[in-house]
Amino acid sequence: MRIVPGLHCRPVLFSEMTFGVKMCLFFALPVVVFADSSHNNQVVLLDTTAVLGELGWKTYPVNGWDAITEMDEHNRPIHTFQVCHVMEPNQNNWLRSNWISREAAQKIYVELRFTLRDCNSIPWVSGTCKETFNLFYMESNDPHSTRFRPSEYTKIDTIAADESFTQMDLGDRILKLNTEVREVGPITRKGFYLAFQDIGACIALVSVRVYHKKCPFTFHNLATFPDTIPRMDSSSLVEVRGTCISNAEERDTPKLYCGADGDWLVPLGRCICSIGHEELDGTCLRKWLVSFCLLCAFTHSV
Repeated sequence: MRIVPGLHCRPVLFSEMTFGVKMCLFFALPVVVFADSSHNNQVVLLDTTAVLGELGWKTYPVNGWDAITEMDEHNRPIHTFQVCHVMEPNQNNWLRSNWISREAAQKIYVELRFTLRDCNSIPWVSGTCKETFNLFYMESNDPHSTRFRPSEYTKIDTIAADESFTQMDLGDRILKLNTEVREVGPITRKGFYLAFQDIGACIALVSVRVYHKKCPFTFHNLATFPDTIPRMDSSSLVEVRGTCISNAEERDTPKLYCGADGDWLVPLGRCICSIGHEELDGTCLRKWLVSFCLLCAFTHSV
């Protein structure tokens, strides 16, 4: 959960005009929301915070979800999708993403950042207001599909908020941002679509980030190991053979094992510097050059 300052609110008019109520029911946008880019074992397939143009996602019906694009202080777009039809029963509003390539991965992770309004803080909505929404996906080889049939989508999970916000939070210009991550897989086709089903909640979907994990390129015991995609089965490791660096040769076959979370495990074997070479700072140099480098370092330190 994050507390996001710097919000503004736009009024929402209830469709049931008999209540004669116009209030700032829900919609408040954060000024800046960025995904964490520090995870070098993640390969991002989609990040809505990084899309400069329109997302072009589809809504069914067209008057269900609203696509809102605002600019932050650096003139970068913030894409959000919002829905809040809490006064009417039997809501069934769908939002569908564009096609997303899975690349080489079978297991995909979907990270959602969203806000959700506390139903108890909204008057006259008992029985019609919900506090969850549903996440679906559909595998596809067609990146340009225009057909949408909910029955073809597989449910990933029902998404609930750890923290919902109230009218008092809006008054204090504080919004509680939830982050939920779900695994999807195995995916065997070239890509997939995501879909979000609203059944009567007040939601702002602030960002969607889709990624898969990898064991990143690494160096160990004078050997290099390439980027490696983990297996779908979390209990199964991928054995990777390393390549000795220049002027080095195998003593025992260098190996690492790629785990499901993108971590290198169980180092085995190693490379050693070839005859006439010596290791210095992870490289193998000719012995006379190593002596020269050490002499230079000593001279400069005096």
